[in-house]
Amino acid sequence: MTEIRMVGEIRTDYDCEVAGLPAARWGEALFKIDDREIVLEVSVEDSVIIAIMAGEDAIWKGTFDGLRQLLRGEIKAR
Repeated sequence: MTEIRMVGEIRTDYDCEVAGLPAARWGEALFKIDDREIVLEVSVEDSVIIAIMAGEDAIWKGTFDGLRQLLRGEIKAR
C-alpha cells in the first residue's frame, strides 16, 4: 500500500467539512463559480510544490516559501 504523505481538509461557511483525505503524491481543491474554476493543487512527490490555477491557466506555481512571498507581496504572480 502507498504511504500517506499528505492529508487534505476542506471547510465551508455552511458548516460543511471534509477531513482526513489521504494523498500519496498530490491533492487539489476545486472551486466552481458559474462556468469558471479556481484550483489549488499541492504536490508532495519530490518536494512541496503549490500551483494556483484559474481555469486551465496556471497563475502561480512554486514552493511553500514562494507562496509566502507571493502573499506578502514580495513577488508577483505570472
